[in-house]
Amino acid sequence: MLAFGLTIFWGAFLLFLVQPLIARFILPWFGGGPAVWTACMLFFQVMLLAGYAYAHCSITWLRPRQQVLLHLALLVLAVCFLPIAPGEQWKPVGNAQPTGHILWLLLACIGLPYLVLAATGPLLQAWFSRSHPGVSPYRLYALSNIGSLLALFAYPFGIEPHLTRQAQSLGWSVGLAGYAALAAWCGWAVWCRGEATVDAQAASQAAPARSPAWMHRCLWLALPACGVVLLLAITNKLCQDIAVVPFLWVLPLGLYLLSFIISFDSPRWYQRWLWWPALVALLGTVLWKLHEAANFPSMAGEGSLYLGTLFVGCMVCHGEVYRLRPEANRLTGYYLSLSAGGAAGGIFVALLAPMIFPHYFELHVGLFLVVALVLAVLASEGTAFLRRGAGRWAWVPLLLIVAAYGIGLFQTAAASLSYTKLTVRDFYGVLKITEEAPEDPQRHKLTLLHGGTIHGMQYLAPGLRTTPTTYYTAGSGVGRILATPSPVHGRKVAAVGLGTGTLAAWGRKGDAFHFYEINDNVVRLAQGNFHYLRDSQAQIELRMGDARLTLEKLPPQNYDVIVLDAFSSDAIPVHLLTLEAFATYRKHLRPGGVIAVHISNRYLDLEPVVMRAAEHGKLSALYFNNSGEVPEAADAEDAYSSDWILLSDDPATLRQTSLAKHGTVPKPPAAGIGPWTDERSDLLHILVAEEDSFIAWLQNL
Repeated sequence: MLAFGLTIFWGAFLLFLVQPLIARFILPWFGGGPAVWTACMLFFQVMLLAGYAYAHCSITWLRPRQQVLLHLALLVLAVCFLPIAPGEQWKPVGNAQPTGHILWLLLACIGLPYLVLAATGPLLQAWFSRSHPGVSPYRLYALSNIGSLLALFAYPFGIEPHLTRQAQSLGWSVGLAGYAALAAWCGWAVWCRGEATVDAQAASQAAPARSPAWMHRCLWLALPACGVVLLLAITNKLCQDIAVVPFLWVLPLGLYLLSFIISFDSPRWYQRWLWWPALVALLGTVLWKLHEAANFPSMAGEGSLYLGTLFVGCMVCHGEVYRLRPEANRLTGYYLSLSAGGAAGGIFVALLAPMIFPHYFELHVGLFLVVALVLAVLASEGTAFLRRGAGRWAWVPLLLIVAAYGIGLFQTAAASLSYTKLTVRDFYGVLKITEEAPEDPQRHKLTLLHGGTIHGMQYLAPGLRTTPTTYYTAGSGVGRILATPSPVHGRKVAAVGLGTGTLAAWGRKGDAFHFYEINDNVVRLAQGNFHYLRDSQAQIELRMGDARLTLEKLPPQNYDVIVLDAFSSDAIPVHLLTLEAFATYRKHLRPGGVIAVHISNRYLDLEPVVMRAAEHGKLSALYFNNSGEVPEAADAEDAYSSDWILLSDDPATLRQTSLAKHGTVPKPPAAGIGPWTDERSDLLHILVAEEDSFIAWLQNL
């Protein structure tokens, strides 16, 4: 028992430790957006299915000693793939399809080691059940999930803050060698009991158990799929509005695994009288929140609500699928169905949903699906009251309630698209163009939103069409630096992030503006629907690809101003604010030039992060907030409050009267906040906790 328990625990620990580890390696290469983690999760789900399929085929077709030889041979081959750190040759070139590139990269770097680890749970549980007849193997499944859960929370709290990525990769490789030794220990036990195991297997096959009903088999697939849809949809919502960092990956995944642990440990933990009413209450609250968010997006208090819904929804899904478990001799087929359902959920969210839905509506689908599956579970129970006599009439109100809930979800989805002229969804998120045409034709305007955040707005009237608006007005930090007199040779500006191209309105004759943009659709919308780029007096050049990767490959560009404004919704691409990133910007900045960093954010206080980078690079800094300041050519509603920090290696640049009298010296960062690097970034200490119970709770962990 000890050998099997240790091996299953350690294999699950390594299996889930590698997930945030490898994703952390490749996140900066693909824009740092939430879809990177979603694509990784798709790979993990599909490879988990492949591992379970391998275990099922091995148990079904091979004798015990053959199973041992095959598994140990695959382990030896997997060790040959170490270390797992992806090399520089895997960095994307141009704008190739990110999802396909990520899947191929992961397959080449960790495919075989992940496959072998994924097979550990069902394979060794089957070995255990055949070596120990009459002893339930399902607690070993709960033990594997405990190992997975510990790995997930060990990474952001214990491993990532203290070890470099290369050290993490090396440590994981050593851990895989330890797993191979434990697996060999279990294999030796099976080898020594080979004949007894064969006899037990033959006895179990001589009196096969009744085949599970077809509806039960369908639920083995559908219930885990629903759990994964909820997991990925809620993770996307958290990441797109806060930041794409390991902690916000592992927290929902940890709750997902915790539901597995509780459900599979013992039947007594999952009681319908407790979990079903909790699910009803949470689903109703989420529907109300979605309706409110259609007009007033806010994360205040919603994070804990969504995480609670994820946990309770997964408890219902996994508790019900555990109630439908078969006898031990059908164990591997059962686990294969569970993993197939999980893979189906991952494929739906990562591949199908972006093609089907114009917005992030997979959350709506997951919420409706869990309600529908509860009814399907009731329908599958032959002894249920609802299938006998007058009880059958109870289906009428139940079906009406489910239909009403579905209509409510549909209405909230439709409301999120109201006033929308155009919607585009791709790997990097959802882009929407809204149009407002009031009675005054001078106020006719288009607005670009990325997620729930405005990324630019333009009046269509010729007299106002070239007016910088939103975060780029004359009263903003970037507006003030671009309004200063240009050098004799003209100003050379780099903008990381295009949006609507509003910054081009500041271009004068002789100026050159280079926009670095990773998303083709942003360029298409900016050129086809807005006029800033085509009306600018400056020479405009668009450079496609991740800005940091592109700048790393270029010779020094000698920019006068570099503008950092590349947020996706309110999420920040962390790799653009590290010390290594600022070193790249400095390489392309002329002496006395300015780096303008847009730090406006609802949930993150980015000022101390930028100031740590300034301290490290010995840069002077000036902070600007334009609250209440309205430029002459725009109404108050068009001059959005914005926060900017200007950095320069020449203090005299920031002492210019037009800058110094409106800016303030940024406050020094707190002692507990260190600089961000490619190896380490600390999100929790910069979360804005005012009046937000969820964020305050995160900071207190």
